[in-house]
Amino acid sequence: MTRFVHLTDLHVSHARAADAATLPDTPGSLRRAVGLINAMERQPDFVVASGDLTNMGDVQSYELLREILQPLEAPLVLALGNHDKRAGFHQVFGQPGAEGAYFHDQVLGELHVITLDTMVPGRVAGTITEEQFDFLEAALAREAARPKLIVMHHPPRVEPAGLPWGTIDMAATERLAEVLKGQRVAGILSGHIHINRVSHWHGIPIFVSMGLNSTVDMLETRDLRIVEGTGFGIGEWRESGLSMAFVPLTPASQQLGLVDRARLEAFR
Repeated sequence: MTRFVHLTDLHVSHARAADAATLPDTPGSLRRAVGLINAMERQPDFVVASGDLTNMGDVQSYELLREILQPLEAPLVLALGNHDKRAGFHQVFGQPGAEGAYFHDQVLGELHVITLDTMVPGRVAGTITEEQFDFLEAALAREAARPKLIVMHHPPRVEPAGLPWGTIDMAATERLAEVLKGQRVAGILSGHIHINRVSHWHGIPIFVSMGLNSTVDMLETRDLRIVEGTGFGIGEWRESGLSMAFVPLTPASQQLGLVDRARLEAFR
């Protein structure tokens, strides 16, 4: 079994960043998440942070992000989202002076993790460029027998009539479906829309986590009502498939009871 943690939408903002948005304590939320992950009895094989790493994309915020993430004991996979800036990210995490898309792949545990950069500078919606489709096809062929985990900040557009800002565009969605057809894809990890959601798209599960900034009131169907709520996902890959548990962090839960281990094991 391969176990991993899915973080997303960190929206870290340095105190000296020119950030006019009203945000919760996103650095504090991430520090807490890192502490909880490091304290897990069974450590994950890796941790994914699937975009919107910072809120403004400035170098100071990426430096703060690096400082907060440094104590993580598990290997870390980073992706970029629409709030990120490639130049600022590369200055801290990549090659200073680079401004290109950040996409990569690696084998972690039993999974071949392929990370795409769906950012379109200056836009909320996302896409996948031709260069990345070429990279994706080569990566799929390189590890043909190994199950794939695709990381992309914007999810594919499952509902063609849905709001276009919440996904990659329809042309990229259709192209992605064609490229992944017949491949052994364990799942797609995304963020961007700040909700916990599982969709099945052409037989591939898409796992979206609410992230570490805020969430959305799903009962408000006219407007976008942003409410308190943060969390992350714990994924477990087995040969039978990928499962995901969503872990709420805030609002704080009040304990109502505790069943000890011995009693749990005695249940029949």
